[in-house]
Amino acid sequence: MKRKASTRAGRVRELIEEGIVTGRYPPGMRLDETALAERFDVSRTPLREALFQLASAGMVEMTPRRGTVVAEASPQQLVEMFEVMAELEAMCGRLASRRMLASEHERLVESLAACERARKAMDTDWYYYENQQFHLLIYAGSHNGFLRDQASALHRRLSPYRRLQLRVRDRMPTSFAEHQGIVEAILAGQPELTAQRLRAHILVQGQRFADLLASLAGLRDGKAWRKALAGSRRS
Repeated sequence: MKRKASTRAGRVRELIEEGIVTGRYPPGMRLDETALAERFDVSRTPLREALFQLASAGMVEMTPRRGTVVAEASPQQLVEMFEVMAELEAMCGRLASRRMLASEHERLVESLAACERARKAMDTDWYYYENQQFHLLIYAGSHNGFLRDQASALHRRLSPYRRLQLRVRDRMPTSFAEHQGIVEAILAGQPELTAQRLRAHILVQGQRFADLLASLAGLRDGKAWRKALAGSRRS
């Protein structure tokens, strides 16, 4: 079964997050709290909590004068964030392959099986949640609290874009195949191979980045995104 946020604030956060990625709430847009509360049928308390969660993840900016505004991420910023995410994941994987306990191996294998069920169902949202848990297990398996927190924070910041990636044709089965290779490397205790596979799993270069930009360009109303897409196709 597809996992959903366990709190009302968490669910509202996911709905706003989805709206940001799909272009309902484009970059630079001011989010009207009264309108959002009415739209999601919630009081101001869980709505404010949801906005604070999004602000901590870098998805929105909250200022006294402007209120809550959707944060802008240029194509170049996306490239840079995914590059850093790839290195953080590689570090987590390298340590996890050396430090994970037998019980953690079991949970990782169970998580892989859950990803497979979502893949077979062709349910990208379900797969997104299981994919998220899969990566969080690897972060925790590094047994490095500081690294885990840094990786988790950037993971949250990139979550909407990673979710959108899964909607690109054939990305979900490819992602699962990559998960299988990552688990094999971790269980075999191969740190460098694990790091290599995780880095490749996260990086969005060449056609993968063009596909991501194409998805964003199809959903967002912004000339900069279309210009960036045209540039990526020419290069």
